[in-house]
Amino acid sequence: MARRSKHDPYDHLPQAEDAPPPVPCWLCGRPTGKTIVWHHPVPKSRGGRDVVPMHPICQQTLVANFTNSELQRYGMDVTGLLNNPNVRKFVDWVAKKDPDFTATITKKQR
Repeated sequence: MARRSKHDPYDHLPQAEDAPPPVPCWLCGRPTGKTIVWHHPVPKSRGGRDVVPMHPICQQTLVANFTNSELQRYGMDVTGLLNNPNVRKFVDWVAKKDPDFTATITKKQR
């Protein structure tokens, strides 16, 4: 077993410099923070297999504004989702927020 430093018991762990660069969010394009949600653009219940990285708040916005049938129709077409006025308003609002920013999202309009 290797000897550890007396001053830093965690010196054997990888340093922060070894962290990979953040991936961009599929919906808003901002870099992801500490929490990444792997979202199915086509819901699993509708046969979706592909996943994309998203902020939790961005995924909550999609779930609040679209049904599974609508998400299936859009598929991987993010520009179609951004044409929705509620989603466009949200993306413009969240553009200057911190990657780990979170807030409550309005419930579904049904």
